[in-house]
Parts: sequence; C-alpha cells; structure tokens
Amino acid sequence: MKKILLFFLITSSVYAQSEYPQDYFRNPLDITLVLSGTFGELRSSHFHAGLDIKTQQKQGLKVYASAEGYVSRIKISHYGYGKAIYITHPNGYTTVYGHLQKLSERLEKYIKDCQYEKESFEVEVFPSANELVIAPDEVIGYSGNTGSSGGPHLHFEIRDNQERPINPMLFGINVKDTKQPFVSAVYAYPKDENAIINGKNKRVPLRLIPQKSDYYEVEKITAYGNIGFGITSYDKQDLAPNNNGVSNIQTFFNGNKSLEIDFKRFSFAEAKHIKRLIDYEYFKTKRSRIQKLFIQKNNPLSLYKNAYDNGYINVEDSTSSVYKVRIRDFNNNETWINIPVTGKKEKLENSLENDASEMSLVYSGQPTTLQSGNVTVEFYENTLYEDALIDFKVSSDTLHLHEDKIPLQKNFYINYDLSRYKAEHLDKIFIARLYGYYKKPSYVRTKRKGNVLSAGSKTFGTYTLAMDTVSPTITPVNFQDKKWLSKYRYLKVKIDDELSGISKYRATVNGKWILMEYDYKTKMLVHDFNDNIVKDTKNELKIIVTDNVGNSSTFEATFFRK
Repeated sequence: MKKILLFFLITSSVYAQSEYPQDYFRNPLDITLVLSGTFGELRSSHFHAGLDIKTQQKQGLKVYASAEGYVSRIKISHYGYGKAIYITHPNGYTTVYGHLQKLSERLEKYIKDCQYEKESFEVEVFPSANELVIAPDEVIGYSGNTGSSGGPHLHFEIRDNQERPINPMLFGINVKDTKQPFVSAVYAYPKDENAIINGKNKRVPLRLIPQKSDYYEVEKITAYGNIGFGITSYDKQDLAPNNNGVSNIQTFFNGNKSLEIDFKRFSFAEAKHIKRLIDYEYFKTKRSRIQKLFIQKNNPLSLYKNAYDNGYINVEDSTSSVYKVRIRDFNNNETWINIPVTGKKEKLENSLENDASEMSLVYSGQPTTLQSGNVTVEFYENTLYEDALIDFKVSSDTLHLHEDKIPLQKNFYINYDLSRYKAEHLDKIFIARLYGYYKKPSYVRTKRKGNVLSAGSKTFGTYTLAMDTVSPTITPVNFQDKKWLSKYRYLKVKIDDELSGISKYRATVNGKWILMEYDYKTKMLVHDFNDNIVKDTKNELKIIVTDNVGNSSTFEATFFRK
C-alpha cells in the first residue's frame, strides 16, 4: 500500500521519463482485440477518444484493470459512457472503462452506497488515492451496453495527466491489421472567389481511378489560384468488416510536404471542432465525411503538423504540378493518392447564385441579434466560425433558421415572448426543434423567465413552440398488483413520455427510496432486489415520473416477498 501511494506522489517525474511506456498496460479483456471503433475516428460531433472493443455481441465479459493504480473517478449516467470507471496509475496516466454492465462486487457496493446516500441513479464520485486501490489484473467490472452505446462493447481510453486522451495503441495495445486504408472520394476546393477548379469556383468532385490496393490516381484537373483538397477515407482491420478511422494523413505538393494530420492525441475542449475538419455541409446533406486537407479560419485543432500555407496550394497559369496524399493506419499500412494539376486560368462557368437580398448576415467576430414578431435569436461573439448569410423567417410561432449546413462553435439562443398566451398555459409550453420527414417536435432544454421562453442550440433548423399537457406513462413489466415476487431478482417498470420526454423519476418502497436503474434506450426502470433494501413481506411500491415541463404520473402497487 505504501509503495503504491509513494508512486502517486512522484507521478510527474515518472511520467516525464517515458511518454509512452510499452508493455505497461494490458488488454482490458481476456479475448482477442477486435475493434468497432478506433482512436480519433470521426463521429457526428466529436473525435472518438478511445478504442471500442467488440465483446462478441454479448454483455458480461470480465473487464480487467490494465495496470495497478487506484479508482480516481466513477461516473454513472443515463447517457455518454453509462457506467464508467477511471483508474489513475503510478506512471501518471489514467485508463477509462465505459459502457459497463456493472462494476465488480466491491466497487458496486461502493457506488451503490453513494447512490443510496444521494438518492440518485446518476452519480459522479472522486475517491481518494487510498480508498479503492486496484491490484494488477484485478477484475473491475463487466462489459455492457449502458449509456449512449449502440451495442455491446467496451470503450477503453488512456489519458495523460492533463486529461488528454491518447491513442492506446501507442502503449503497445494493438490489433491485427495488414490492410491498407481505402479511399472512396476526392474533392478539390477553391480558397476564395479568385480560385478556379475545372472551370468552377466551388467544391468539385474528382474522378478517382484505383490502380492497386495501395494506390489511386485522380484524373488530371485544371486549376488556378489557391486551392485545397479533401478526401473520404477509412481503414479496415483483419478481424472485422467495419470501417474505422485512419491514423495519419500527409500531403505533398511537388515533393514538398504541405500538411500533416496526426490522430495521436487531442483535448476534449477541441473535440467539438471536428466540424472544422470535415466538410460539415456535405456531411449533413450526404451523410459522408470529407476530411479537409487544409486549415480554415478559426480552426484550433492541435492535430495539424507541418502546415505550409495552411495546406493550400497555389497553382499558377501554364504550369504542371503534382499533389500527393499519403494515408496511414496505426500499423503503417499506407495508401497513396496522386493528383496531377495543370495550371489554367480560364473563364468561370456560369452558376446560379443564391439571392442574398432576403438573407440575414450573422457575424462571427461580434454579437448579432435577429428579431421578428415575438421571436429573437441572439448570436454571441464566435458562435459561428466565419460570417454567414442565413435564412431567418418567423411565421406565427414557427422559426425558420436556415438549414443545418453551417457549423457552429457554441450555442445561439432563441427567445419567445409569450405575452399573448394565457398564464395557465405557460408552464406547459416549450421550445421544440422540428426534425425528420414528418417534422416531429423534439424537446430543446427550455427555461422561462417571466413571459420569455429561452433555449440554446448549436444546430440551425426549424423551431416552434409546443405544448405538453399529457403526463408520462408508467407500466409494470414483470409483475402485477398484489403479486408475490419472492423468486424474482428484478423489479421492472417501463416509463415513457412521447412529447417533452422524461426529466426525472423517483421510486420508494414503504416510503424508503430504492435504486432503479434507467435505460433510456429500452425505457426501462429496473430494481435489483439483491440490494437488500426491500425486507418486509408486504411492500408498498410508489413511482413518480415527471416530464420536462412538469407533468407527473404516479404509479402505486403492492407486492409480497419472503
């Protein structure tokens, strides 16, 4: 024990000696590593911060601590990583284990004591260095599908002492991969209105000609001025058919390095700026991620290295040039793209421009307020990455705020004046975003101050006011009123709210709070009788569920146990 604590006192010096120690961290599962997600992989709103390890399509596999240390954090939440354990190690690194089905027996007891003390399923605790010391190869939990997981797997991370996630493969944790990355599309982009690509001043798809498994040729293009390129590329590994992210991209112009993107480490603060790396408009309209091989204004990502002229190339008239891209996975399997460029200053093709006369200009570097009727939209400084013309129209209580094609750095704020609404209705009204083909309303976290309703969002689209006067539903799943449950381990109840959604719930037995785990994906509340809270023969169950505008439902039943 003393030796372990001593290690933690000298964390910083040990950390500095070996940035990426090999053979220190073990595979957290006792199965061959097969990945459904790689480090740095592009997700909808962030970079993937770890490895998603497949668990053979099942839950309950033993999860081992990758090295000795102590549990420095446990977080239990409905979303995100679900049930997650954080272990800090003597060398200064922290490993993270997410989407767990449950924790090991002693850790489960520890966290359940916290949950009962706080009377909440969702808890976050930070044990001290000597509270939950972890031995090498100790089982700390069991793999699951909790939180925002799309299927059973273990999310595994390694973070440095500044809480920055680092590719676990840098520490010797590796998977079998002998396959080269592949490319499905290549595009060229003008930097400004003076650039021309194949006679156009807009994003241009380029004809990709596969030559062999690790080499692609692009049909010769004509260009003039400052231009950049973008690619759609993935990696595959030997033991899994799914597409994964690549590890490193380098570009070269006439033999000189132009830009490098290295997915080795990043901070959580910058992860949201993935919107600046990908072509956001293309992703939102085509559901495909183009990785831009150039750096635009207000792009703070630390992934870039050796950027000359921000990755753009300058093409002069009557010249012949070659632009090359090298794409590598972590095991250094690589693929090349060759793009021949002929400099040609030509007349731009006619193109239909959007009528900007009815558009509203929103500035990136200063606050902007748009107002119409009873609706005001506020943009603070640096909400947008760059100035943009957007559609802004209000019809009755419906706000048409452009389309979700422009990336945002942070929230804008929608304010509705409800003065014309009856006072008795105000508490049931919320701001909703309309989505999908049928424009269904989706609750946006809403606050009311007096007669003003406000909500923040990072997504352009159509918003409206909606009213929810219907209480949530509560349905018993595996029992009935006045039923004996002596042979049951679990008490299961389904809860739902179709409009504004579930906000909170509370369950008691004989007036005493009981822990019920909530899975939003299945809409299930589950109590484990092994908690030994329910000890009487006759028990009165009471569950209160409240939606996001305050409508509540109460379910009561009697059950028996012996």
